Amino acid sequence: MKTVLVAAAALVDADGRVLLNQRPEGKHLAGMWEYPGGKVEPGETPEAALIRELREELGVELCTRCFAPLGFVSHAYEQFHLLMLLYVAHRWDGIPQSREGQALTWKRPAEMRQMPMPPADIPLIHVLEEYLANRLRA
Repeated sequence: MKTVLVAAAALVDADGRVLLNQRPEGKHLAGMWEYPGGKVEPGETPEAALIRELREELGVELCTRCFAPLGFVSHAYEQFHLLMLLYVAHRWDGIPQSREGQALTWKRPAEMRQMPMPPADIPLIHVLEEYLANRLRA
């Protein structure tokens, strides 16, 4: 089974909400909400892939010091195995906007539990909740 490496971001706003985008029609898991990001290309680091994907999908710029690894998930889908690295960012340049026709929404992790999300994304909600709770205590 083919393994697909994906770099994704939890863009967190000042209110503790996370940006999600909706998978477009015609793609695997269409209509589900996910963390923005995409496939890591051959010869590309996950960090470079994330910067590229967010520029292409959302029109925002991340600097390499503006995001950090938060967690990962390994999930077997029917056609491939997904290894997704999730990074967290609180700062970026630009206002996230749909550049590929996908819907966008800002949600708190607790609200994300009520949304249709790909099976691989769901375990990372708990990681985000813990991270944001610890950040508030600090």
